Amino acid sequence: MKKIAIVTDDGETISQHFGRAAHYLVFTVDEENTITEKELRDKAGHRQFVNEPHDHEHDHDHDHHDHSQGHGFGNHSDHKHARMIEAIIDCEAIIVRGMGRGAYIAMETAQIKPIVTDIPAAEDAVKAYLAGDIVDHTEKLH
Repeated sequence: MKKIAIVTDDGETISQHFGRAAHYLVFTVDEENTITEKELRDKAGHRQFVNEPHDHEHDHDHDHHDHSQGHGFGNHSDHKHARMIEAIIDCEAIIVRGMGRGAYIAMETAQIKPIVTDIPAAEDAVKAYLAGDIVDHTEKLH
């Protein structure tokens, strides 16, 4: 059995932004690559982190960033990414439609394969992943 996570707000489509998504939709897949179960899990995200104290290595309006590394680096971001990963640590992959470079690297470090797709439907994206047909659009990282 393997598990693949999708970021979602509605349980059907892949959210446009990893950090803002409310949930993970986790697909359990058997040895024949058949989806056997779907589970909606709560996801820590920007909403929960708004009132937490943090360092100011970033700019809240996101207009004056140093984008040389991409979005989502620094001690505070590392802590947020770790909290976001906790709920899907049992998954082999996470499929998103938009993600910061820091979150992408945090997933890789946690040994969860991040994939940025242009496929909007969660189940369609999982089927493409299982078939080996999904394209990782890393050019969409921010």
